Parts: sequence; C-alpha cells; structure tokens
Amino acid sequence: MPATAAQAALGRFRQGGGLLRTSQALKLGIHPRTLYQLRDTGRLAQVSRGVFRLADLPPMADPDLVAVAARVPRAVVCLISALHFHGLTLEIPHEVSIALPPATKSPKLDYPPLRVFRFAGVSFTAGVEIHQMDGVPVKIYNPAKSVADAFRFRNRIGLDVAIHALRTAVTERRVKPAEIVRFARICRVERAMRPYMESVL
Repeated sequence: MPATAAQAALGRFRQGGGLLRTSQALKLGIHPRTLYQLRDTGRLAQVSRGVFRLADLPPMADPDLVAVAARVPRAVVCLISALHFHGLTLEIPHEVSIALPPATKSPKLDYPPLRVFRFAGVSFTAGVEIHQMDGVPVKIYNPAKSVADAFRFRNRIGLDVAIHALRTAVTERRVKPAEIVRFARICRVERAMRPYMESVL
C-alpha cells in the first residue's frame, strides 16, 4: 500500500471525526484495499461490520450505541438502553434497544445485538435528544419520554423496571413530573401511570 494512499485515507478519517462507514469512505475516494490494509496493520479499528475508526483515538465511551447510530442513523435509542444511558435503571443492557417506524425494515447487524421496537407518529418523533459520541450523532429519547415508554412497554421489559425508572427520575429530581405526564399522554399511558405517579409525589 503506497504511503501516500494510507496517509490520505487517514487524513480523511480525521476530517470525518475519526469514524466512517465503508460507504462514506468509498465516497471520499478511499480504495477498499487501502481501508482493509489499514485495518490489518492496526491503524484502523473495526467498530462493527462496515464501520471503521482511527485506532489511535481514546477508547470509545459507548461503542455499542455509536456502532448502532453509525449503521442505523434513523434509529432512536429507547427503553432499557435509554434508561441506562440516563441512569434511571439498574438493568445492564445486553442488547441495544432501538425504536423505528412501523414500515422500516429491521436492520441486520453482526454486532451489537439489537432489540427493535416499533413507534408510530408522534410517539416516534417526540422527546428525541441528539448526543455527540465520538463524532457520531446518537439519537436517544430524553428521560421523561423514556419513563413513559417504559410504562407503555411494561409487559415486555417489566413493570418493576418502569416503576424504578419513574421513582428515580422524580425523587432524584432528574425530571419534572409535568414533563413525565406530558409524555405519558403522548404514549397513551397516563391512566396506567397515575397511581404510581401519585405514590412518588
């Protein structure tokens, strides 16, 4: 591999924030042979299939979320993964939970494992925050929306998880109760949440 090709490719990675999908690298003029030789010589690290990152960068804070956001940019991190990100659950995610619209094809990733939930209309678009992680914009539902979603999907993630998230959010003043109520209405779980809200207020 010519040194000039390698240096040019590494320069394009630095201009792109240090992380690129294969399709982005190809559009920037990086030859596939150069890409894989940089990986094989340890100058690029493969974060996930089709996602590469400069090997000399500091360790990633949350490589699973970054890998998913890079591969599935439309996805929004939700439920257990969002609650864990916001410090509202004791559960350790063994997969990345993401929300996608109903008609969207389920993504296939070798790693990390995904758990896909379908959110329609305003329940998909409301409460989305964008967090920059290692140069990648990662969409995550905000704490109030994540609590409401936990009650909406309580039969799939556990009522105890939803109650703990609500209690933590309110008692530690992470979220104003009025915000939780607003998202509970959007998610149509206000009635189901009411007795639990009353118990923590």
